[in-house]
Amino acid sequence: MVSKRFKRRLASAMSHEKPTVWVGKAGVTEGLVGEISKQLDAHRAVKVKVQKSALIERTVGEIAAEVARKTEAELIEVRGRTFVLYRRRKRQPRLAGG
Repeated sequence: MVSKRFKRRLASAMSHEKPTVWVGKAGVTEGLVGEISKQLDAHRAVKVKVQKSALIERTVGEIAAEVARKTEAELIEVRGRTFVLYRRRKRQPRLAGG
């Protein structure tokens, strides 16, 4: 869980970034979830844009919530057809030196 203050700062910082993943008419697929998860591992925050063709049966908020749940990320902001996800890096266990 991140604070409201952190969410505001991250949303502000990401507003100048371009989306790196697009959700197309196929919707939320395993490949899409895998790609977003990879980008979250590398960058911690990802900006995703939903194409109009994906909005026939569902809203942007529903798609964003599903992606956040499947990637174990936190939904920071939904604005128009774009949303921002954030996931903390997983700590790597330290190896015992000897």
